[in-house]
Amino acid sequence: MNLPAGIGTLQLEEATIAQIHEAFKTGKLTSVQLVQMYLDRIEAYDKNGPKINSILAINPDALKIAAEMDVARGKEVQGPLFGIPVLLKDNIETKDNMPTTAGTIALKDNYANEDSWVAKKLREAGAIILGKANMSEWAYFMADGAPSGYSGLGGQVLCPYGPETFEAGTVGGSSSGSGASIASNFASVAIGTETSGSILSPASANSIVGIKPTVGLISRSGIIPLSESQDTAGPMARTVSDAAITLGVLTGVDPTDSITAESEGKALTDYTKYLNLDGLKGARIGVDYNFFYGTDEEKAELKQIIQEQIEVMKSLGASVEEVTIPKHELSADVLFYEFKHNVNDYLKKTPETVKVKTLEDVIKFNEEDPDVRMKFGQALLVESQNKSESLDDPNYHEQRANDIKYSRELGIDQVMAENNLDALLFVNNFGAALPAKAGYPSITVPAGYTNSGMPVGVTFSAKAYSEPKLIELAYSYEHHTKKRAAPTLR
Repeated sequence: MNLPAGIGTLQLEEATIAQIHEAFKTGKLTSVQLVQMYLDRIEAYDKNGPKINSILAINPDALKIAAEMDVARGKEVQGPLFGIPVLLKDNIETKDNMPTTAGTIALKDNYANEDSWVAKKLREAGAIILGKANMSEWAYFMADGAPSGYSGLGGQVLCPYGPETFEAGTVGGSSSGSGASIASNFASVAIGTETSGSILSPASANSIVGIKPTVGLISRSGIIPLSESQDTAGPMARTVSDAAITLGVLTGVDPTDSITAESEGKALTDYTKYLNLDGLKGARIGVDYNFFYGTDEEKAELKQIIQEQIEVMKSLGASVEEVTIPKHELSADVLFYEFKHNVNDYLKKTPETVKVKTLEDVIKFNEEDPDVRMKFGQALLVESQNKSESLDDPNYHEQRANDIKYSRELGIDQVMAENNLDALLFVNNFGAALPAKAGYPSITVPAGYTNSGMPVGVTFSAKAYSEPKLIELAYSYEHHTKKRAAPTLR
């Protein structure tokens, strides 16, 4: 693939940001060569070969930007992602020649006039935005019956660990393309978004690292919204170190997203200081096996895998005990209220090339060509349209207040306080709704594979702005287990 002498293909594919920067520094690699390698892999394996189908759009200026980076290297202050190709989930706006679609045909001509906060911060850090990743349409908030990773615009994303074996949907969602692309070595890092499990699910399903940050740590400005109380962007990478580097460049207070004001004095711009090999030593972790789902056979296999990982954690000095996380009924209606309110507000600000300006317009647009535009229906869009658009609705306020009470005070806060815990431990994205409702952070790390070859992740969750502790735990675990194995693509 036209790689420079002395750098093997597999070595470069799995290389970390630090290793790539060292290759830049020693003259063994240029950003143009790196971008071209990724473009070649996308052509060979995403569009042809196994057809992972994780990429919706390639930045037509990626090679030009890479060439500019190569010229500038060493002549200016370089950010932590200087010359590094990054993919964005296609609900994150960029001002370049790529639309931002949320995977829906209704937004295929949605070209933003300016960068989202996330895109702006990535560029400031020197990143090359390589393209947009496919995703579950409308962030998996369109139809109950659709498989994860399907969009009307982009089609079905497949799991690189078994594109011809695993059924559609096992790739995880809704940041499906972000997860599958990084697992497949189509970029160095990707950015996903999560409302409830949408980073953790595809990260664990694709044997990569995903950080779902505290809501408010990263601005949502320029991201197609679902839920203002739960939405957040977050990094997806092959290693904890790369995810930590990327997280640090995305933080900051943004006046256009008021919730980021809560992060002042709590957010960091460098999380790499918490890449602690002894991060598990003395840590107190709780696990509730009731948060294991599937058939009895599937639950037994997952439990065995996780128990083996727990023994590793204990050998590294952690105390892991079984706990009972209080279970309360969390509201589904909150998302329907917020989606209608937020998406209507977003659509009315889109450029003239976008013909749908309300959620009602989207529903009618899809009904004009149902076999193509709503293959699995649009029941969730319709249910949201039937809610009040006003967030002053008393029913909405009551349900949102209950969500906060039961996920925080009588949920995560209670069990962590009663058991003096540093974190809770889950498998994959099981249990993700609890920290999602609370707005609390989680990190998932590769933990092995089932007998069928499906990746499994171990996930740590804790209270607001506990990203440093979660990174410590995850890095220590990752370093001592090294469970990730790259998929074999043919």
